[in-house]
This record gives sequence, C-alpha cells and structure tokens, in this order.
Amino acid sequence: MLRTRESRIYSRKSLLAALFALATAVPALAHHGWSWTEDGFFQLEGIIRDIYIGNPHATLDVDVEGEIWRVELAPPSAAIRAGFTEDVAKAGDEVLAVGNRSRDSTEKRMKAVRLTVNGKTYDVYPNRVPPA
Repeated sequence: MLRTRESRIYSRKSLLAALFALATAVPALAHHGWSWTEDGFFQLEGIIRDIYIGNPHATLDVDVEGEIWRVELAPPSAAIRAGFTEDVAKAGDEVLAVGNRSRDSTEKRMKAVRLTVNGKTYDVYPNRVPPA
C-alpha cells in the first residue's frame, strides 16, 4: 500500500495524540477520590514532620504520639488557592486536621478537608467542610 506524505503526517499526529491522551489519563486513573475513606469526620492533632506540595496531592506527615500519619490534602492548585503554601507551615509546627480517615483501620492515613496551623485555618476542600 502506497502512503502519501499527508497520510504519514496524519498517522504521526494521531499517534502523538493517542500517546498524549494515555499519558494524561494515567494520573487520572491513579487519582483515588474519596472511596478509600470512612464516612463521618475524623480529627487529628500532631506535629508536622514533613510537608509536600505537589502532584497528585499535597501531603503532610504528622507525628501523633509517636506514630506518623499521612494526611492527604487537595491537589496543589486547590491547596494553594486555600492559602496553604509551603510558606505557612514547617516541620515542627502543630497541626489540627479535620477530614476522613482511611477505611483500613491499620493504615495511619486520612484525607483532610480543613487544616489549622499557627492559628490560621485552611479549607482545602471548602465544599466538604463539616458544618460548624
């Protein structure tokens, strides 16, 4: 079969488009939403040991009486929009996190909707914040 230059260009563009779609779909497939969390709100207080503001979610590692909890936040853009940036908290700061705990009771992990650090509150998922 004889292929024209235009058909080769079209095929290359189609391949690139498919590769781009696949590359952008993988992070979306990895995004796990809320299905791994319990219903009802959970509160955690401790000392921040590590902060990560990056994809797919910002996270905190929090020391709670000698046990390290992973506190997942919103994606970086939403956390930053809520005012939670790398400048507002540091390792050693006390944190109060409100959100939903992992359904796996052996896992020290939660997804926070609200954080309070240094007297300031950050609603990283404002549409999910519990009523006052």
